[in-house]
Amino acid sequence: MEKEFVRLLNQHRGIIFKICKIYCQKEEDRQDLFQEIVLQLWKAFPAFKQDANVSTWMYRIGMNTAISNYRKEKIRKSPVSFSNLPYPLPDFSETDDFIIETAPLYKAIDQLSQIEKALVLLYLDDKSYEEMAEILGITKSNVGVKLNRIKAKLEKLIKSFQN
Repeated sequence: MEKEFVRLLNQHRGIIFKICKIYCQKEEDRQDLFQEIVLQLWKAFPAFKQDANVSTWMYRIGMNTAISNYRKEKIRKSPVSFSNLPYPLPDFSETDDFIIETAPLYKAIDQLSQIEKALVLLYLDDKSYEEMAEILGITKSNVGVKLNRIKAKLEKLIKSFQN
């Protein structure tokens, strides 16, 4: 079971990385959130039905974990260390070029609400409106309306940073 979990985790590691990048500004916070998401995925893995879409399952758990961690303002317990796993976890280091090119976008995304951040993340990952609706528990038409508003809001924010 551990081997299958780590295989799925490595295969879809970009999902967790994107969630951490969207919801945390500081590297230390991203690492903490990464560990918390992996822990929650591990806890939920025994109940995961392999016939379901893995990415949808990972997005749902990852974003719910990120949002609930954001809402919590209490003292956290020490994170569980995954360094002792017999299977290596991927390195999530970013290149300097990536940071420079995406800085204005992430600065604008940081100004959005939690649900808006989730929609942007799914949109940037080329998820269909149906998948977004399923992951977030909203209607397909609501996804479209919200995305149009978010795009306009992001455009306005990015322009304000350039002035």
